[in-house]
This record gives sequence, C-alpha cells and structure tokens, in this order.
Amino acid sequence: MTLENLLLFILLALLAEILGTVGGFGSSLFFVPMASYFLDFHSVLGITAIFHVSSNISKIAFFRKGFDKKLVLSIGIPAVIFVIIGSLLSKYLETKLLEIALSIFLIVTSILFLAFKKLTIKPTLTNSIGGGLFSGLIAGLLGTGGAIRGITLAAYNLGMESFIATSAIIDLAIDSSRAVVYSLNGYVHMHDLYLIPILLVVSIAGTFIGKKILTKVSEDRFKHFVLILVFLTGAVTLVKIIIG
Repeated sequence: MTLENLLLFILLALLAEILGTVGGFGSSLFFVPMASYFLDFHSVLGITAIFHVSSNISKIAFFRKGFDKKLVLSIGIPAVIFVIIGSLLSKYLETKLLEIALSIFLIVTSILFLAFKKLTIKPTLTNSIGGGLFSGLIAGLLGTGGAIRGITLAAYNLGMESFIATSAIIDLAIDSSRAVVYSLNGYVHMHDLYLIPILLVVSIAGTFIGKKILTKVSEDRFKHFVLILVFLTGAVTLVKIIIG
C-alpha cells in the first residue's frame, strides 16, 4: 500500500469508527466496504475481525455503564455460535447473492422502522435469539452483521448508553470468535499485520470522538440516525453490486 493510500485508509477507518460509535452497531458496517477498495475480500475479513476486537474494547471502556445483561446473553450466545458457522462457510459460499439479500433486508427494515416510529419488538427470547442468529451468521459470511444487530437493538428502544454498551459486548464475543476462525482459514496475512497497531489507535480516537458527538444528540434523534445509516449502507452496497 502506498503512503497516499495508507493515509486515505487511516482517514476512512477513523470515519468508519466514528460512524459506528454514533450508530451504535460497530465500525465494521462501514469499514468492510471501505477496506475492500484497498485489500482483497478475505484479507478484509481477517483485518476487520481483529480491528473490531480493539474497537469494541474501546466502546466498552467508554460506555461500560448500563448494558442489558439479558440481551447480551440471549443475542450474544446464538450470535457467537452462528458467526463460527458463517466464518467456516465463508471459504465455500458465493457472497454476491448474500450481499444483495443483506442490502435489500437493511433497506426494507430501516424504512419500516422509520415510517412507523412507534413500532417496537418486544425483548422476547425468540426475538433475541433470531436477531443474534442472523447477525452472527451474516457477520461470519460477510464480515459485518452489526446493522442487523443494530436494527434489533433499536427496535427494543434501549437507552443510548445501554444500546452502545450492549452492542459492543455482544460484538466483542462475535469478533473474537471469528478472528480465530479467519486466522485458521488463512485470512490474516503477515504482510497486513502492520495495520493492527494503526487501527488500534484509530479505534480509540474514533470511539472518543463518537462519544463526544453523542453528548449533543437526543435519544430519539439517535435512534433515527441509526436507522438512516442502516438505510444508506444498504442502498450504497446495493448500488455498488449492481454497477460493479
């Protein structure tokens, strides 16, 4: 990677971390498509998993109060199981159709919750397990399942601090699990390891900036912003696939 590309990579990674913190569902949603312009798909998966571990540790440190223990267990356990399954399957499955399906899902679901602001999903065990299962599987296959988990948590009407802390704890378990599988798959390459300390600093700086932004945002606007980010990500990803 040239110096110019490296500086652009760092800037975009910082932006992804800030948006992921403000959105509450992690930086991988933005980092994966951004990093794909600089690295091959499997390298992106490996680097993203390791980067996201440090990112989530930063979020837990900054937003450690008020996480929902029930949701951490009911969403986190199935998410970890299925992220391992998805990570193993990533070596064998064609991802393009999955990316299209994910994009359409994000667009439709975000529009639904934006149009019907009072629509909520009760935090039942079935809903929690379903959200964790789907987000974990997609995270393993495509490197990012945070938007699905973000939609699930947003629908539960959690407070802002609780939303971010709960999401980060679940995500830490997911990323630690898939980082191991990706390493075994050969996705973590020695020539990319120099990016890890850089991304560690980026994750801390981006989380800090994101938290400062959140002090200026009401919880209603926060949830609205989360859903808009999910919609835009789905739309941009779909357009990229169509024209690509």
